Amino acid sequence: MSLVLSALARAPMASVPDVNVTGELIRVLLSLGGIVALIFAAGWLTKRLQSRQLIGGRRLRCVESMSISARERVLLIEADGKRLLVGVGAGGVRALHVYEGTVSAEEPQAPVVPPFAELLGRWRRNG
Repeated sequence: MSLVLSALARAPMASVPDVNVTGELIRVLLSLGGIVALIFAAGWLTKRLQSRQLIGGRRLRCVESMSISARERVLLIEADGKRLLVGVGAGGVRALHVYEGTVSAEEPQAPVVPPFAELLGRWRRNG
């Protein structure tokens, strides 16, 4: 036992490697910047793909929806100038009513929500 202790006493102490704090901080910041850049690139790509319309434009859109219960909803859908009231539930989709005639231009439209980039620009100018 004393032989092991004497060998340990004579052995050089293992040195702790020096950590380059500045290098590690730069590496972390560059990684964070890359992730943020990927998030912005994904947002830009999503916006670009959503703005594309098929030839002839969109002929179907959901005008309004209302939740009836946890699993059932009522949707007001506009298709080719006509409106359909549709019920959606666990049992499937069912047309409840078809409004005859075309949609009048005088009907009040839902308020237009500005894109996120515009809201961010307003916030930057005010802040």
